[in-house]
Amino acid sequence: MIQPIVEGHGEVPAVPLLVRKLAELMGIPFVTVGTPFRSKRSQLVQKDGLQRVIGRARSEPGCRGLLVLFDADDDCPKDQVPQLVKWAEAAAAPLPCAVVMAKREYEAWFLGNLEVLLQMRGVRQAAPYESDPEAKRDARGEVESRFGRDFHYVEKEDQPALTVLSDWAVVHQRCRSFRKMAKETSKLFRACGFAPQPWPPVA
Repeated sequence: MIQPIVEGHGEVPAVPLLVRKLAELMGIPFVTVGTPFRSKRSQLVQKDGLQRVIGRARSEPGCRGLLVLFDADDDCPKDQVPQLVKWAEAAAAPLPCAVVMAKREYEAWFLGNLEVLLQMRGVRQAAPYESDPEAKRDARGEVESRFGRDFHYVEKEDQPALTVLSDWAVVHQRCRSFRKMAKETSKLFRACGFAPQPWPPVA
């Protein structure tokens, strides 16, 4: 079982769906994903807080690896993640542990395939998001505004729903932090004894 650790209420249902989707895309027919542990972001960026929640999560029956995923907000993942990985791996050992920060926020990945999601809502001439999706502050609010007046983003419901509807190959092209997510998840799968295939496939 892969045990996620997340920050937000919406990630609790969304992240297991994303991990299982990545497993499917990488040719892994089945992977068990535990119900994510939630922790405040302020705890996840501190050694004691991060190691405390990892200690709880790694004790879950059947846990073979851990994935820590939360929003970068205004921080730079390249600056933050290396130290977080050291703390996380020390707490998780001997189990493998991946740490990923979504640039700005998870919802930036939805902006990365905005036209796909809008087409799902019946907008035939939907265009891609015109800017860098990971540069946008309040990506969640931007998703809500682009979906129209009748759409009000409810994290617990819409984050998992849009995770299912997203074209992750498109997101992979446009969102650097999601490429990191895919890379680290593949490494985690391999460390847990699976044999992930390269994804996206090399042309």
